[in-house]
Amino acid sequence: MSKKDSDDHGYCKRRRLIRRTICCIIFIIVLILLAILITWLVLRPTKPRFYLQDASVLGFNLTAPNLLSSTFQITISSRNPNDRVGIYYDRLDVYAAYKNQQITPAYSIPNLYQGHKDIDIWSPYLSGSFVPVAPYLCTALTMDEANGFLFLYVKIDGRLRWKVGSWISGHYHIFVDCPAFLTFDNRAGGPIIRFQQMSACNVDV
Repeated sequence: MSKKDSDDHGYCKRRRLIRRTICCIIFIIVLILLAILITWLVLRPTKPRFYLQDASVLGFNLTAPNLLSSTFQITISSRNPNDRVGIYYDRLDVYAAYKNQQITPAYSIPNLYQGHKDIDIWSPYLSGSFVPVAPYLCTALTMDEANGFLFLYVKIDGRLRWKVGSWISGHYHIFVDCPAFLTFDNRAGGPIIRFQQMSACNVDV
């Protein structure tokens, strides 16, 4: 066998070895991903459930030109319905909105881990002073107050991660929409705004 034939034979062996190594690595990666997928499908994580339990209106004042000052204390509960999947809430920003316009700055709930079947309750204050609102919203707010009711939304915007055993997923966006139906009780000392009933929130993950 010539030196050239020997070099060609060695080169072919190295190429076969590299190909086999790459195929083994790809096979192992596919097995890992398949195991994660099967585990995910078996456990089938269910998105958390949120409820608006109470909304206390401590201040609500519309002044010209188109400025709204308001203060709410709300009580929101969250439940993890999963038996084997935990939830890391890495960011939860809560704010009040009227007809899709944010009317209070966002309140950030501290990061937390929610275990299996756990329930967490938060009672943040949502307060905004002299927040500019669109002119048509001022008209709508005035009409609602005259009619004796107010329909707001408490919204939560954030990010979460799922935890299965020691495995933790990447980040997922979570958006929660909680309807709050309020009524005005006009009395001599000024209007009293009352929250009507606990409401289930719409949750998108």
